[in-house]
Amino acid sequence: MHAEFVIYLDAFVAAADEGSFSAAARRLGLTPAAVSKSVARLEAGLGVRLFQRSTRSISLTAEGEILHRQVRMPWTDIGDALAALQQGAGKPAGTLKVALAPTIGRIYILPLLEEFMRRYPDIALDLYFENRQVDLIGEGFDVAIGGGFELTDGLIARELARMCTVLVAAPAYLARHPAITQLSDLPDHAALLRRSFSSGRVVPWTLKNGAGEEVVASVNSIAVIDDPEAIARSAACGLGVALLPLPHVLPLLDSGELVRVLPGWYGEIRPLSIYYSSRKLAPAKVRAFVDYIVEQVRARSLDRRFVT
Repeated sequence: MHAEFVIYLDAFVAAADEGSFSAAARRLGLTPAAVSKSVARLEAGLGVRLFQRSTRSISLTAEGEILHRQVRMPWTDIGDALAALQQGAGKPAGTLKVALAPTIGRIYILPLLEEFMRRYPDIALDLYFENRQVDLIGEGFDVAIGGGFELTDGLIARELARMCTVLVAAPAYLARHPAITQLSDLPDHAALLRRSFSSGRVVPWTLKNGAGEEVVASVNSIAVIDDPEAIARSAACGLGVALLPLPHVLPLLDSGELVRVLPGWYGEIRPLSIYYSSRKLAPAKVRAFVDYIVEQVRARSLDRRFVT
């Protein structure tokens, strides 16, 4: 394999992944002009156009999509193998592309990463904060951390923590409105509902208690929001009552900006998990990251804080 072709293909894969020559250049440590020139030379060598170009954007042609689909994962495997050879066989090294649920990532995962980077200085983290279930294999992610992923063929999940949802409101809101002492009081209050990212449907308030009773609460919706963090902030601003996963509201409960409503009732949701591909033996960098995150979640008792 000619060295020039390796450079050209590396530029093509990066540009296709990132959707722009500028972003590909940042990823590769090159200039946008150098990436564009490498792609142009690859196109000339293959005799096909791989990208449609405009002054503001690039997009894959049909031929480009075929090439990207066929070479993306093998090219990643080659990069992993070369990184392992350069850094020592089996030593964690290379770029690790990670998708994180935004609130979970910002509040709970980022504080864990300084020690990880000290332990594994040859791993470069490439972090994406995504409010959706990413396609690990199709989009080239090594790892994803979030709740409620549908397990598809080739995907492994290691559970990090069970999670539940709780009813919350701001003290100022509760001071202005009648007390909430039972579920039948909820229709008299403003409810902040969530729209599911995956289905686009409004998520009902399904609640249970310690006695095993389970009900779908009747509520008076005054707003529907598709971002749990935005719902939490809306509740903290006094807009109404919300049902949210504990990880999203713990900092606001700790600060007193929110308080629990009807603490005897809660909802159950899918656990927080770390996901990675099972299509092959996981590279050393993936094993190191997964094991480290599992270890730290247990050490800091996060798995106990996310359930009521």
